Amino acid sequence: QVQLVESGGGSVQAGGSLRLSCAASEYTTTMPCMGWFRQAPGKEREGVAAIYTRRAGSTNYADSVKGRFTISIDSAKKTLTLQMNSLKPEDTAMYYCAAAIRDGYCVYSYSALFNYWGQGTQVTVSS
Repeated sequence: QVQLVESGGGSVQAGGSLRLSCAASEYTTTMPCMGWFRQAPGKEREGVAAIYTRRAGSTNYADSVKGRFTISIDSAKKTLTLQMNSLKPEDTAMYYCAAAIRDGYCVYSYSALFNYWGQGTQVTVSS
């Protein structure tokens, strides 16, 4: 089965940056859609960003992170990255990477598409 291993979480001050990584056991060409989700204490899981791995790397983002976060795939096509800049306290959450093995509606909010999930990495932003 596809395995996703996340890293890069931590604690930062508001306005700081973090880069989350998700190493995949399979080449991203076998997973046409990958994405990032997050869940804060007492809140439902929400989509953050998604990327088409077979469509020239087109991306889409939640309005709450647009302009601050960037989703990408490395040149070796085995690592998914989320670059997070200008972090705010409301970004505090457990962040999860996910991958889909089917062609489908690759949108940040469509969690039902995704078949595999990482273990999660904690991001804490203090003011």
